[in-house]
Amino acid sequence: MSIDYSVYLAKERLPHLWCPGCGHGIILKNMLISMAEMEIPREKALLACGIGCSGRAGDYVNIHRFQGTHGRTLAYVTGIKMAHPELKIFCFMGDGDCSAIGIGHLIHAARRNVDVTAIVPNNLNYGMTGGQFSPLTPGESLTSTSRSGKAEPDMDLCRLAAEAGANYVARTTIYHVVEMKKRFIEATNNKGFSLVEVITPCPTYYGRYNQLGNAHKMIEWIKDKTVPLHKYEEMSVKNQEQHFWRGKLVEKHKPDLYTRYWQHERGMDHRA
Repeated sequence: MSIDYSVYLAKERLPHLWCPGCGHGIILKNMLISMAEMEIPREKALLACGIGCSGRAGDYVNIHRFQGTHGRTLAYVTGIKMAHPELKIFCFMGDGDCSAIGIGHLIHAARRNVDVTAIVPNNLNYGMTGGQFSPLTPGESLTSTSRSGKAEPDMDLCRLAAEAGANYVARTTIYHVVEMKKRFIEATNNKGFSLVEVITPCPTYYGRYNQLGNAHKMIEWIKDKTVPLHKYEEMSVKNQEQHFWRGKLVEKHKPDLYTRYWQHERGMDHRA
């Protein structure tokens, strides 16, 4: 029997405080719908958040929730998962939170293959603190800390996670909402470290600074700037710099950290 996704929702805390046109609510709803389709019991689910716009997601769920310090979400949930392997753990982390101060924890969570699902709403800047650029902000973008255009190149967080050892990595966008839910389900069902990046609009800062228009126009911009992974790989480097790719980058089935740890412990007991 299927579960109504609203059982995971803290309705009494609505309406949410995200800006008009922000996609974080859509991403959170898709995560809850995917949980309902997988029939995950409320008491077996945990949402862990960092700091920033995405950090408010925990305010609106009726499941176990945890909020740590900036960039440290994956460090905390590594311990939580080892102590409570029965939990389905979802991490909600923004592009600044995950790819800047938290990048070391991302690399090691992927390397260890911790069995959690990391969801990264990428709104292309630090949306909560004034629209500064993050490592995932596209090059040449105007932000509050790059008034003449961002000089630094952007980082491909998905490829970094894949190289570090993640079992599942994908990217989608707020426009591709049906595909988003599919990626969340695939990521959660694939044991080990999974990461799904979701390109989402920030009309308040990134859209305004770069004259992309209102939320509707910014979603159209994201749609037009995004191409399937196989087409992206056929593009010239110059053309790639003007686009985002979407698709599934990695899907494999290496044993997760908890499994490997207890295999090692049992082996030590046997040798003793």
